[in-house]
Parts: sequence; C-alpha cells; structure tokens
Amino acid sequence: MGLCHVPVLLKEVIEVIAPKDGGRYFDGTLGAGGHAKAILDKSAPRGELAGTDLDQHVITGLSKRFSCYGERVCLFNKNYTEIDHICAILGWESLDGIILDLGMSSFALEDPERGFSFLRQGPLDMRFSLDNPLDAYKVVNAYPKDKLARVLSNYGQERFASRIAHAIIKSRPIETTTELAETVSYSIPRRFWPKKIHPATKTFQAIRIEVNKEISNLEEFLPKAIDLLSPEGVLAVISFHSLEDRVVKHFFIEKSRPHNLPRGLPVLEDNEKPGFANIFKKSVTPSSDEILSNPRARSARLRAVRRLIN
Repeated sequence: MGLCHVPVLLKEVIEVIAPKDGGRYFDGTLGAGGHAKAILDKSAPRGELAGTDLDQHVITGLSKRFSCYGERVCLFNKNYTEIDHICAILGWESLDGIILDLGMSSFALEDPERGFSFLRQGPLDMRFSLDNPLDAYKVVNAYPKDKLARVLSNYGQERFASRIAHAIIKSRPIETTTELAETVSYSIPRRFWPKKIHPATKTFQAIRIEVNKEISNLEEFLPKAIDLLSPEGVLAVISFHSLEDRVVKHFFIEKSRPHNLPRGLPVLEDNEKPGFANIFKKSVTPSSDEILSNPRARSARLRAVRRLIN
C-alpha cells in the first residue's frame, strides 16, 4: 500500500465512475475523503454514498466534515470487505460505482505512535485498526525465522529476506521502529542498499501487509464488490504495490473473458458473453504534473471494470 492523503487520480476516477444524480456509491478506503466528497458533489442532489475506514479518527473527522450532506452519506468504522453486509444494512441491492484507493494516509505514517515509519521512533504497531490482535511487534519478535523470511520475500519482494530474518532473530527483542530499521540496514551489504529508498522500506512494507492482511482482504473484497455492481456500474481500484495491482489485474481479466468460448464460432451466444469489460487496456498512471505536485502518487495504478448489459 502506498502513501498519500491527497486524492490520487481524482479526475480519472470521477470520469470513469461518472457519478449521477440518484446513484449509489461505495468508498472502501475513505482516508481524507477526497474521492468521496467529489462523488457526493457530482451525484447531487440525490446521490448516496456509503464509506468505510478502519481508523475511527477518520470516521469521526469525516462525520463532521460531511454533515452538510445529511442522509446522503453513511460512514462505517469497518473493513471494506464488509461491503456486502453494509449494503444489506442500508437496503441497497446494487451500486453504481465503487472506489478503493489502497494508498496509505500520510497522517498515519507521520504519527510516530502508529509505528509505520522507519524515520521516526515509535512502537512496533503498524495496525490500521486498533482492534486488530496482530501487530508488528508480534511479527518481529514472535514469528519463527522461516515464517518471517517468507513474509519479507512474498510481501516485500526483499532479496535479502533470509538474511534480514536471521538478523532480526538475533536482535530480539526489538522494541521500536528505529531499532528495526537499523537491524535491517546492517543486515544488508552496503553495496546492495537501494539508491532511491531506505534499505528498510521493503521490510516495513512487508510487515505492514502481513499485520493488516492487505492482500487477503483485497482478494475477499473484489468478488463481493463486482457482484454488487448495477448494470453499467463501475468498480475502480487504485493500487500502489505490484502485488495488489497483480491481484486486481488478473481478477479483472478473468471477469472480462467470454464464458465457455467454443472454438471456431464467430458469434457468441448471450450466455457465453462476458458480464464485465475492462475499461482500460493498461493501468492508468498519474500525469507528470500530478506527480510533480504530489510525488507520493508516482506509484499509483488505476484499473477499472464495468458491468455490461447483456
């Protein structure tokens, strides 16, 4: 998950979702509320939006900011994987647009007490929700070496995963983010330190993904979300990590393929036509101007799929 509090690819998201008066929308990662506000404004005066965020402070703050929208907006301190339950609570049978921005809020990153940053000393936490029983301290200090190395390799794509895991085991207990960053840095040969990022970046990323189950949550969410789309409804996902983007890409490709396509037949029967269409041939990335004004958007990738009317 990337880092951003400015709404990334806002223009592109609004264009592809095309909010309409009376439509129903879902924002699974509210954050600072940029995408949600734009959708509410564009779908006025009767458009409705439900939104989720694991951070109670986000919900509290946005509830005040969005009070001007009245009953048009409903905010929940829940995981976006609960999209189906939330729609059932609201009595919504379908959605005209869904946005998931997997970028991480810089407000959380810059708070040392949240433990996300290797640049600021803080506790090894990294939880999006304080209700989560697993935190970074447990991953760092309790996982066996092989399991820890797998986390670093799979989620951080760290080539020195085994070496880092060994160094962490030897240094236990590790109490703070800066201690962990130093341990990781010392375990990687200096000549292999990355030029553009801190040597502990991939390790912190991997541990955060493990703590918050980010990949499995995304895999659980996508089929629920796509099933809730109304005809011509759009699901848009902004990812910042190659693993997330790969999950989204493959899911959208699979859903946009014809069903049971017979060989040699030029015309598809209705029941063989795909139910969805990939809107973009390739992922959409921020413009050079957007990256210049918001460097944290540089790794963002937008993909979107639309339910077809067959």
